[in-house]
Amino acid sequence: MVKFKFPRPVAAFGRFWLFLQAMLRQPERGPVLWHRTLEEAVSIGTDSVFIVGLVAFFIGAVTCVQIAYNMVNPLVPVSMVGYMVREMMILEMAPTITSIVLAGKVGSSIAGGLGTMRITEQISAMDVMGINSASYLVLPRVLAALFVFPLLVILAMSVGILGGYTASQAAGLMASNDYITGIRYDFVPYTVLFALIKSIVFAFLIASIAAYKGYTMRGGALEVGLAGTAAVTNSIIAVLLADYLMAALLL
Repeated sequence: MVKFKFPRPVAAFGRFWLFLQAMLRQPERGPVLWHRTLEEAVSIGTDSVFIVGLVAFFIGAVTCVQIAYNMVNPLVPVSMVGYMVREMMILEMAPTITSIVLAGKVGSSIAGGLGTMRITEQISAMDVMGINSASYLVLPRVLAALFVFPLLVILAMSVGILGGYTASQAAGLMASNDYITGIRYDFVPYTVLFALIKSIVFAFLIASIAAYKGYTMRGGALEVGLAGTAAVTNSIIAVLLADYLMAALLL
């Protein structure tokens, strides 16, 4: 009798789905879950503010300079530079680039931390004591990412637009009133909502994929590093695919 084997991607997705079910089965008591989520939120948020702000500032500055450099049509008002910087930062740069940066920082940290607990048998000890280790270790990290990522994206939006303004003034590209006029021109609030929806989806993908790679890894210290690398790579691929699908469906 020939035993049917699922293709590797299908089997991996099935194991990932079972992992998510185990994470939600028998969750910890409310106070414990709340305390653990706050700890993870502080860890993710405070350690990421500087790098997110720095990346967003220079992305906004470079975007402003490049748009102004390529805008040679005299019929297009110079205020359109501010408008285009705003739209690019809100719709794409802030949520997507910020999530890719966080995939490298937060994703590798989650995978490395859980992988280290796996090889030191801390997770096995929790399972022996009757604690749902997936719920105790993974669920707070996912909830914290869902809460913190939108805040970091809002920070990236604001700092990126500020970076564009700073670059426009430092390089003498336009008057400050022209840039501010462009920022205010034809603003659609839905774009901010769309960016926040993207950030929530990206947060879930990054946190859950990184946790899965770290929680299910086997081996020693070398495999922990490989799990961190796989977590970052798979998270970035998932973010880019989700970015395209949401742009096609929601815009």
